[in-house]
Amino acid sequence: MESEENLLNAYLLLLLIGSHFTLVGPSTPEEGWQVYSSAQDSEGRCVCTVVAPQQTVCSRDARTKQLRQLLEKVQNMSQSIEVLDQRTQRDLQFVEKMEVQLKGLENKFKQVEDGHETNIARQYRSIKAKMEELRPLIPVLEAYKADALLVRQFKEEAANVTELLGMLQEQMGGLDYQELHSRVMSLEDRLRACMQRLACGKLTGISEPITIKTSGSRFGSWMTDPLAPAGDNRVWYMDGYHNNRFVREYQSMYDFMMTDNFTSHRLPHPWSGTGQVVYNGSIYFNKFQSHTIIKFDFGTSLISRSRQLDFAGYNNMYHYSWGGHSDIDLMVDEGGLWAVYATNQNAGNIVLSQLNPNTLQIIRSWMTNHPKRSAGEAFMICGTLYVTNGYSGGTKVYYAYSTNSSTYEYIDIPLTNKYSHLSMLDYNPRDRALYAWNNGHQVLYNVTLYHIIQ
Repeated sequence: MESEENLLNAYLLLLLIGSHFTLVGPSTPEEGWQVYSSAQDSEGRCVCTVVAPQQTVCSRDARTKQLRQLLEKVQNMSQSIEVLDQRTQRDLQFVEKMEVQLKGLENKFKQVEDGHETNIARQYRSIKAKMEELRPLIPVLEAYKADALLVRQFKEEAANVTELLGMLQEQMGGLDYQELHSRVMSLEDRLRACMQRLACGKLTGISEPITIKTSGSRFGSWMTDPLAPAGDNRVWYMDGYHNNRFVREYQSMYDFMMTDNFTSHRLPHPWSGTGQVVYNGSIYFNKFQSHTIIKFDFGTSLISRSRQLDFAGYNNMYHYSWGGHSDIDLMVDEGGLWAVYATNQNAGNIVLSQLNPNTLQIIRSWMTNHPKRSAGEAFMICGTLYVTNGYSGGTKVYYAYSTNSSTYEYIDIPLTNKYSHLSMLDYNPRDRALYAWNNGHQVLYNVTLYHIIQ
């Protein structure tokens, strides 16, 4: 049991590395692995990619297959760690050289300042003041050196895990799979905590889609709650874009993927479009044939707030290019709750409003120059609105509007439209992933963000 304990500890440590691993997620959900997200900083370092087993209890009948898959995952990670180590060592040499130069420059300034009382000395003091601005770099350099040491330790752990897994495949006995399952379950929350260390960033890439399930009609929405407490992994499912008021609640992603076990909630009004969100235990949706937003509390099964979104077009006045009463699109990101819509006052162009999630009052609005009817779909990440150029065929994210600077830019980020009809695309800041409804398929996309590490 001691060797098995070491194996589990090493495995958990390896999965908690906040580094840029090669993605090893599934092409189909039956493989039992799920990719949540990844991110990178300006130098390509410290990328947090979350790869975790789905929430299923390992079957003793499938132990051999699962251990073989696990061994392959660790081998892939070992190769990625080797690449990371080479890059870290290269950066570390640069960092150490810079540190020596900074300290040497400080000593020279002190010598000149002590030995002269001339204009030259005053000029050097001015330069020294500028050098003080660089002083905060020194703790950062120290942190990089510590990270380099961690990478070496992780390499050793990966090698140990690979060896132990090989031995375990031969022995195939004694391991408590229920205990392994419980540890993997707790790992999910620790991985999400790892992602939260990353500051907000700019979207630079979207992965190939991961098909979670095939169900429902051509149009719909599905989501998880980004503010759900630890251990709450419920999935919410809404089929259709009008004349429906029933929301399905699945207890976990596994239940959603593999079973038809769900609880049905009946909303007091039918919804309009596919722009609903679940946020902090409540669902926010656009009431059908109106510009009214409703907040419905799942805990009390009551409307806790409703408010009209003044001047917002509705009833297919300013829909996305695919139609479907998608006039008002609600979404969330790291900054909270948002509404995307269009008004006559803004000539049918997109209006972006940040909403108070408790009162539904508008905190602030931004008027963009992008026609709402020309947008395929849209989503928010870190205060920036990203818009796709269409909903069918070849699709890309090509327009970005930053609320931080009130500016826009045209970009070119490919988005694989696997099933040729996107009717819902939303970002989840907890999972750092895009949820999509693609022609009756529920799909996840991994995202890559350009980050500054906190």
